[in-house]
Amino acid sequence: MKIDIDTFFNQLDGYFQNGELAEVEPYLKKMLEQAKEGEDYAAYITVGNEMIGFYRSVSMFRQAFDIAEDVLLLMEELQLERSEHFATTLLNTATAYRAAGKTQQAYQYYQQAMQIYQALLPEGDYRFAGLYNNMSILLEQMDENEEAVAFLEKALAIVKNLTDSRAEQAVTLTNLALLYFKLDKEKEAGDALKEALQIFEEEGSGETMDAHYSAALAGAGEAYYRMGDYENALASYEKALAEVDKHFGKNQSYGVICENCAMVCSSLKDEKKAEEYRKTAQSIYEKISGEDNRL
Repeated sequence: MKIDIDTFFNQLDGYFQNGELAEVEPYLKKMLEQAKEGEDYAAYITVGNEMIGFYRSVSMFRQAFDIAEDVLLLMEELQLERSEHFATTLLNTATAYRAAGKTQQAYQYYQQAMQIYQALLPEGDYRFAGLYNNMSILLEQMDENEEAVAFLEKALAIVKNLTDSRAEQAVTLTNLALLYFKLDKEKEAGDALKEALQIFEEEGSGETMDAHYSAALAGAGEAYYRMGDYENALASYEKALAEVDKHFGKNQSYGVICENCAMVCSSLKDEKKAEEYRKTAQSIYEKISGEDNRL
């Protein structure tokens, strides 16, 4: 029996919107097994890609790598390795490796995806924007910040020409702001961040707020910290924590923001609260490393 993909996504989206993260993994596993038993390869690839993204978002990296390898092998067997669907799976796989700090593997997968996109897609296609955004984040991790800015500016030029792309614009502007901070271009960073936050807040609120809003809030926290406004820095970081927890649970990003909160609390001479945030971050990292996700 074939899986109805629309029904699958509606159910999955419902879990995320209702904050029922504990239901997501069992549901994905169930649907993957159903696709396998029914030899519904298209559904298997679709569900598998969603699993890669989910495992990455909750920092279960070993599981993300395993399902990515499984889906890529299946697509090669189906002779889909030159298709845009294969490129999309490469992109998802690269992003999982990037999130895990495996920069060389991530770079190789991104390069493979880019070669396929360049062979199949017209210049300016929206899929390039996602690829450029992800490549920029990776290059930043590799301390290639000027090159990272160039990729982001290319991504922003694409999304500004697309309809219904406000969320994508906000995400790109957020990433650009954080890079400008690293390059000590604080005016450019502040302008980009202000525009990003405005878009996020105009486009959604509460449960409808885009999951990437947390990154913009974290960026605002960094901006305030650099300006010496520690009260607003802490408020922004704590709002970012709430957004991350709502969408992804207490993942690796949550731990990083806790460390930032600790730094700000120290600047505010509140060492008790700073130590609480450090302990929370440490417990998250220990949980991630202890859940059979050793890399």
